[in-house]
Parts: sequence; structure tokens; C-alpha cells
Amino acid sequence: MEHPADPAVFSRRRALTVAGGVLAGAAALSPPVSAFAASAPSAPSGSAAEDADAIVVGGGLAGLVATAELAAAGRKVLLLDQEPESNLGGQAFWSFGGLFLVDSAEQRLMGIKDSPELAWQDWQGTAGFDRGVDDPLGADHWARQWAEAYVDFAGGEKRSWLYGLGVRWFPVVGWAERGGGLADGHGNSVPRFHVTWGTGPAVVEPFEKKVRAAAAAGLVSFRFRHRVDALVRSGGAVTGVRGAVLEPSDAARGKPSSRTVVGEFELRAPVVVVTSGGIGADHDLVRRNWPARLGTPPKNMITGVPAYVDGRMLAITEQAGGRIVNPDRMWHYTEGLRNYDPIWPDHGIRILPGPSSLWFDATGKRFAAPDFPGYDTLHTLGSITATGYDYSWFVTTQKILAKEFALSGSEQNPDLTNKDILQLLSRIWQTPEPIEKFKKNGVDFVVATTLPELVTGMNKLTGDGLIGLDELRRQIEARDREIGNPYSKDAQVMGVRNALAYPGDTLSRTASAHRILDPSAGPLIAVRLNILTRKTLGGLQTDLSGRVLGADGAPVPGLYAAGEVSGFGGGGVHGYRSLEGTFLGGCLFSGRQAGRAAAAATA
Repeated sequence: MEHPADPAVFSRRRALTVAGGVLAGAAALSPPVSAFAASAPSAPSGSAAEDADAIVVGGGLAGLVATAELAAAGRKVLLLDQEPESNLGGQAFWSFGGLFLVDSAEQRLMGIKDSPELAWQDWQGTAGFDRGVDDPLGADHWARQWAEAYVDFAGGEKRSWLYGLGVRWFPVVGWAERGGGLADGHGNSVPRFHVTWGTGPAVVEPFEKKVRAAAAAGLVSFRFRHRVDALVRSGGAVTGVRGAVLEPSDAARGKPSSRTVVGEFELRAPVVVVTSGGIGADHDLVRRNWPARLGTPPKNMITGVPAYVDGRMLAITEQAGGRIVNPDRMWHYTEGLRNYDPIWPDHGIRILPGPSSLWFDATGKRFAAPDFPGYDTLHTLGSITATGYDYSWFVTTQKILAKEFALSGSEQNPDLTNKDILQLLSRIWQTPEPIEKFKKNGVDFVVATTLPELVTGMNKLTGDGLIGLDELRRQIEARDREIGNPYSKDAQVMGVRNALAYPGDTLSRTASAHRILDPSAGPLIAVRLNILTRKTLGGLQTDLSGRVLGADGAPVPGLYAAGEVSGFGGGGVHGYRSLEGTFLGGCLFSGRQAGRAAAAATA
């Protein structure tokens, strides 16, 4: 089904009109390379080999893209995954489907003036590449080259390539990671977050279809419940994989599956492409690689990815000669909610906030710029850990919650995921049902009609009595006094005014400026925010063909990698921080690069 306001068909005025009707009611230098070694089990002895042109390890988005490219070139591929078939598509299936595009038709329809030059300025200011960029052995040498290539891709053929595969986007472009306040620093200068119509499943769908069609044609063979425990090397080259066959599992998508071993396998091919994801579900690995610049690792975290995101293949690939770089770079969210209806262990959901909620630390002290909702994720993470506590608070209103709160995940956005226009239109007159359910059932929400009641509830929830009523009132009232004029010295209020100057935010993501203590905007709501693990920004270093490099900087023969396991390209295409919408896109681009290069290498 086509998007209801496809930019190739409708005028800018029409697109804005449709967008308003649809959305206005929402009211859319490196540490030791042994860092990952603890997760690598010993490999069993091999058994009979099965030949193919290529083996792809991991059935997530990058694996599907790489497999599709190999099959399109006529190569026979074995696609392995330790999970059951229900998990084909991996983490991407659960995503909101946001994609980073530059100077897109959707941006132009919204009156946004973007360019590859502006995007590259933003990327460099955000990434902060500083680890041997000009040294062929530097940790950021290939990462920066991947970044430049990716920005060119995002401003070039990315949209037309995906459009040709049937992918469509919402006409209202989101503004994520608004930055730290300087033009050449962190953040997106303009909105670039394009929400896919159908969310994450719609990004996965065209590539899954291609791979399944190739399987029907005899070019692809699935090997689910095949856990790779070692890469096979012969004559200095990677020539296959060996591991354990796990017992069959009927676990639903995202649910933990059995690790009971029922057999062994060894498979051989001239190339192996590793697309196994990151470490986000292994909190011990996260803490082991936690950077000092982000303070002490949190004692308590919730998990934004399924349990199978265990990082095992990083250590396994390193043992086969691959080089891991930038393992201390990671991307975790500060606005995590404990899922009242979890799918995987410690399941957390992220709030994608608009700019208006007031953000306080655990003691009730308001954060300063750039630690505002939606501005600078990792700076705020460092500010939170510096307090000595592993949580923080939003204090907000029902008016803000109704229009500005969105939840990450395809399952939290059934209207977008199911392409249900009627359900989507209901956002005009009511708060989206998933948000109201979290407000009612989630353990992190406190709702009250007065500020004293709210503070009592906050202290009861945490049990530490850290929030003082008088001080919290003083800070909120000081902010509220800044609302009386269309200008202000309060940086967050200025940011709200700036957001309201962008039609997309006015339509769907920013409530009109109002006093937090205005009873007509109530009730008052406090939300305890937890640290939510998510992405690995470092990983296996690769060249622009996706070939895995060794410690000497030379490619390991026969070995490729793509997706999160490679830092989304080069061992860290994002550098220190992300501009958002770039994780799915990094899987798409790196999977395509590795798949095409592996196909050429096996011609």
C-alpha cells in the first residue's frame, strides 16, 4: 500500500495538509582487543562440510541485505543464525524504522534546506574522529572513510534505491539529536529522521522477500539454530565455520530460546560474512567496555535489545585474525522505561521525547544545556552518571505527553506498523493508546493533580526521598515565568520556540509553549528514566568493501563483516556519537557493500 501522501505525487501544500491531519493530534586509542573475549566459548570439533559460495553469519538486516546481494549475483549462500526462524530480521524488526536521509523529497516538501555539505559538517562535529584518522593503522582511519561514503549515500541513491524496493516514509521529517549549541558541534542542524511507513518490519520486508525468493530458487539455504563457535582457517584464509546445532525452538520472536546443543556442524565456503550484531544484551560486556568519559557504569540498566544480542561473534572473529577497534564507543539511551509487558529479559522501551519536558537528576536538580530532551544523548548520559545515580526524571504535563511522547519500537506503534490510517488519525483527538497504557501500567510513571502530590509520589517510587518540594517548585516556577514572552534567556524555552518555527514540530512533535504548573495543561506527570542499553558503535575494522582487517591493517582473506558487529562500517562509522536514523541505514549500506564485494570476490 502506498503512503497516503507520497511526495512523488502530492504538492508540498497537499503533503503538509495531509501531514497535519494525520499527525497534528499526536495531538512521528583503543582499549585491549581482548575486551570481548569473555563471551567466546570453545569451539567443538568439526563434522562433514557443506559447500557454498558464501556463508553469512547472522539473519538480521545487514545479513539479509548481504545475502540478497550475493544471491542477486548468482552466488549460493548459506545463511546461519543461532535463533529460530521467527527471529529473521533481527533487531531491525523491533525498530521505529527511522532512516537518515539528506536533501530528500520529504525534507523539501517540509521546507527544509539540507545538503550533503551540511550533513557532513554535522557528522564530523558529532563523530569527533580523533584516533589516527590519517594513519592506515588508526582506529578511525576507515571509520571516517565509511562515514564520508555513508553521507554521500544518504544524500544520493539511498532514497531512490529503497523507494524502488517499495519503502515509503511519513511526510513529516523528525528532528532528532538537535545538538549542543554550536554550528560545527554535535547534532542535526535540520530535521533528517524519516520514519518508515510500516516501521522496522517494512524496512526488513523487501530484503526478506528477496532472500526467500532466492531460497525458493535454490540459491539460499537457511540454517537456523546453528550457533557459530569458530571460524575455520586454511592456508591463512577463512574458509568456513564450525559450531553447535541447538535443539529446535518454537520461541516467539524476541523471546529467549534454548541453548541446548544437539549436534555439531562444519560448513565451508570461500568467503564468510559476519553480520551478528552488537553486545547490548550482555550488561557485563557493556560495563567492561564502558568508557571513563561517561563516568561509572550504571549498576542498574534495562535492555533495549533481545537476549541474543550477545556479542559472541566479536571475540570469535578476533580469534580468527580480525581486529576490534573502538570497543569503548557505545550508544545507550537515557529515557528508558521498564516494559510492563516484556518480551525479552529486562525489556526496556525508550521515550522519543519532544523538547518541552523538564529534565531533573535524581536529586531534583534541573539539567542545563545541552541536557534537554532530544538534544545530546551521550552528554546527558554522562551528566546522569556524574550524579552517582543511574536514573533521572522528566516532569511534564498531560498536554506535553499527548503530543510529544513517542515510544521506540514497532510494537509500540501499531498504527504506523500496521499502516492503519484510521488508527493513526485517532491521534488527532486522543493520546496514543500505547502511551496511555504505559502511563497507567508502567512502574516509572507518577501522575498527580498538584505538585506536592507529585513529589510525594516520586519519593515513594524510588524510596530514597531525594526530591524536595520547595526546590523543585522554585525551579519549575522560574522556568514558567519565561513563558510570558515570545523570547527568553532559558535555553530550553528558546529551543521550544525554535521547534515551533518548524512546521513538522508544530504539527506533530511540540506542544504549544505553556506553564508546567498551569492546571489546564494537567495532570502533572513525573517519569523515572532508566539507562537503556542499545548499540555498539565500535567493532570489527573493515575497509570500504567490508573486508575485515587484521592487526597489520591487511584484509583477512575470505572474511567480511557488516552491520553493528563492524561498528556499522569501518569499526565505528559514527565515531563517538550518532545523529540518529543511522543504525538501520548503516546496516543497509554496510550489508550492501559487503555483499557486493563478496560476490565479486567469488566470481
